[in-house]
Amino acid sequence: MAVFMVIGGAAFSLVRRHVPLYATQQNQAGLNISLRNAAAQMQIDVVNAGTGYYTGANVPAWPVGLTVVNNPAGSGCYNATTHTYSAACFDTINVIATDASTPAAMPANTSAGTGCTNTNTSTQMYLVPNGTTAAALAAKFKTGDQILLVKQDGSQMTTTLLTADASVTGSTVQLTHNITNADGTNSVSNDPLSITNTADSGVLGVQFCPTDFVLKLAPITYYVDASDTTNPKLMRLQKGTANVVSEQVIGFKAGASVWNGSNDLTYDFDATHYNHNWSAIRSVRISLIGRTAPNPDGNFQNSFDGGNYRVEAISVVINPRNLSMND
Repeated sequence: MAVFMVIGGAAFSLVRRHVPLYATQQNQAGLNISLRNAAAQMQIDVVNAGTGYYTGANVPAWPVGLTVVNNPAGSGCYNATTHTYSAACFDTINVIATDASTPAAMPANTSAGTGCTNTNTSTQMYLVPNGTTAAALAAKFKTGDQILLVKQDGSQMTTTLLTADASVTGSTVQLTHNITNADGTNSVSNDPLSITNTADSGVLGVQFCPTDFVLKLAPITYYVDASDTTNPKLMRLQKGTANVVSEQVIGFKAGASVWNGSNDLTYDFDATHYNHNWSAIRSVRISLIGRTAPNPDGNFQNSFDGGNYRVEAISVVINPRNLSMND
């Protein structure tokens, strides 16, 4: 009996030591799967950035496919005492896609469908339907929708938010929108996708004619919700619905490689270096860092930030196929 008690005690001791190791391995495996799934989801969305094809509408030079809001880490980004991360640690990616169910329309200054509209001097514009009725087109535009105005040759663009539901006026559709600045830029509140927040790109304008296009946007935004500092979450926002893609995210950065800038073949994580010229982006590098749930009772400390959790990272390069069609 004494021998069996010794053997049994040793066995239980070994099992007790290995149970935490098993839990740690399971948590790390779950983290690995979560990061890979997040990267795969972003690849699916970003590779289709700049989808601007419309039956019956020829937009030969699509001006924007995605925007990157870089947020350089500051001194208050990470708290080494509590091992928490603030929103300043993370970037944001906006995949600029159009609503496939809303046909492209032509902008005009009058209800007769004539004249060029100016987004800086008027809050009204009229759409000339293309392949649909005015009533069917009007039903697609609601308050808060973001629209993109594009020159026929893709040389200029701007964007704005609708402040009222669309209405039918004769054979055209009347839109009421926020006024843009004289150079085609907008404030962040009027352009949450950061398409026109700076004038650096050199492709912004305010005057659009019946030969140009108005497109309803259906973007996808990836950002980190750090409102719960103990569990920052990578979110995917589409059509007003935000879904959690991955939890315990402590790093999310996006760099762009541009086609005609000084940073060719490199990935720049500061959009000011390529003058926010979204049309020049040809490739994106996304880096994602995640952690297992913190264990305040454990003795382990990682070498990344000294926290009592395991850390893994993943980095992917994505080439949006629609942004190099004219190269």
